[in-house]
Order: sequence, then C-alpha cells, then structure tokens
Amino acid sequence: MTNLSEDELTPEEVEETNSAELEQPDGEVEVEPEIPEVQLTREEELELEVAKWKDQAVRTAAELENYRKRVARDLQEARKYGNRGLLEDLLPVLDNFKMGMDAAASEESSMIYMGMKMVQTQLDEFLGGNGVKAHDPTGQEFDHNLHEAISQEETEEHPEGTILRTVRPGYTMHDKLLRAANVIVAAPPKSEEETEEENS
Repeated sequence: MTNLSEDELTPEEVEETNSAELEQPDGEVEVEPEIPEVQLTREEELELEVAKWKDQAVRTAAELENYRKRVARDLQEARKYGNRGLLEDLLPVLDNFKMGMDAAASEESSMIYMGMKMVQTQLDEFLGGNGVKAHDPTGQEFDHNLHEAISQEETEEHPEGTILRTVRPGYTMHDKLLRAANVIVAAPPKSEEETEEENS
C-alpha cells in the first residue's frame, strides 16, 4: 500500500490526519481513538425515558411508604404517652391520698374510710387504663435505673445493695419509667476502726 503525499490528499483529509496524530517526545506518533457516536432510534429514546420515570416512581412510592409508617408510629407513641405529663403531676396527689388512707385505716368500718377506699379503686382503674403501674421494690436489689436511694442503713441481715424499705413507690407507664422509687438501701456494718475514725 503506497503512502499518499499531502499534495495528493484533499484539504479535508489533511486536516483529519493532522488532528488525529500527536507528536510524542520520542518521535513516535500516537493516534487518538475515535469514540463512535451511538445514534439511538426514537423508540430506544422513549424506552430510556420510560425506564427513568419508572425508577423515579418506584423510589417515590418507597419514600411515601416509609413516611406513612413513620407517621403511624409517631401517632401510636403520641396516643400511648400523650397523658404522661398529666399523670406525672397526679403522682404527688396519689402519695398524699395514700397517706390519708393509711391514717384512716384504723377505722375501716367508718364511712370516710369506705368512701376513700372506693376512690382508691377508681384511681387504680384509671391508672391501669393508662398503662400506669405502681412498684414497691422492697427486698429487691437496688437498680439506679429504677430506684433512687435517699439513704443507707447498716445491717447484717441483708446483702449490701438490698432495698430495705420503700419510702415512696415508683411508677412505670407501659415500658417507660414515670417516676423512680425512693428507697432505703442496705449497707454493710462499719468496723470498729471506721467508727472510731468517724467519732474522732
């Protein structure tokens, strides 16, 4: 195959040859590969457009479903714990009412005590309907997540950390703590040396 001189090439062919050849430092000529343009038919373009919108529709449907689940979960939580603030404010009233019940317990046959007992039953039903439960952890092991120690008492009868008495009961609402119980916790007896150091 004979090489044609630039005189024998048309101006268009000379320009194509010059643009396709790059001079390298070692004198070699590198030819850039030409990337052929893919011409899509109208039908193929429409298919790509349909695939694009179909993918977007699937993504949008998934996002909408996740949003619906999140809203339903938030609504369920709001219904479940919506009265939390009201019930927390009611707990001190329950404490005082219980003190009154204990004071009136000496005359169980009196009309006052019987009336208070009926109110106590209604309060218990109201609390139970809202998922509230009272907890008296006496005898259990102290748990700082559920109990609040207000003092310690030295004893040899119970292991260290055992709850000896409940001063104020704790309350839970469904699976969440509404109020920690105030308790007195067992502590090991102090040795004579420790007692002398404290006295000195």
